[in-house]
Amino acid sequence: MKAPILNTTISAATLALASCSDPAEKTTDATVAESAPVATSSQDTTYSFTQNSAIGFVGSKVTGSHEGGFKKFSGHFVVHNGTPEAGEFTIQMDSTWSDNEKLTGHLKAPDFFDVEQFPVSTFEVTAFTRKSDQQYELSGNLTLHGETKNITFPTQVTQTGDTVRVHAEFDINRKDFGIVYPGKPDDLIRDNVVIKFDLEAKAKAKAEA
Repeated sequence: MKAPILNTTISAATLALASCSDPAEKTTDATVAESAPVATSSQDTTYSFTQNSAIGFVGSKVTGSHEGGFKKFSGHFVVHNGTPEAGEFTIQMDSTWSDNEKLTGHLKAPDFFDVEQFPVSTFEVTAFTRKSDQQYELSGNLTLHGETKNITFPTQVTQTGDTVRVHAEFDINRKDFGIVYPGKPDDLIRDNVVIKFDLEAKAKAKAEA
């Protein structure tokens, strides 16, 4: 009878540890610097985001983590020979969602995104640096919560026909953007937040509405 009890205890402890782990420990920290000049391109091939694009995040605290993202955003890349050279996107912050309805409301409030005062967030590409066949380093000016910082992180870029996809998963420190709400004393919120980009873009004339 003791073995099942022991196994149950171990399983419960393992589950508790897993639920408390920091998702940002599994991703690359974005490099943060002051804002930089926005990239330009001599090419005029604009690839606009399609409805298959997604921008999400994972935030965590001592007791667990929550996933979320943004339902409304738009943007484009300027592409030459399969390589993005410039681009930008705009997020409507009131479209924030999460896996918990109460949390969603709190994220929109002044403690976090303060969407009434800061209704949009933007990202403007400052550099796409090729590292290998499909691996790039993407730098851009991120304006979030009224603060603008240049962030750099790894991305994967692929092209199939007239479609370009840019995928990235990295983390930023929310306090770099003035989001400093600590959480409850017995359930502190971690500073690092995982950001996920899965952006599909097509040549403007063929882009989805």
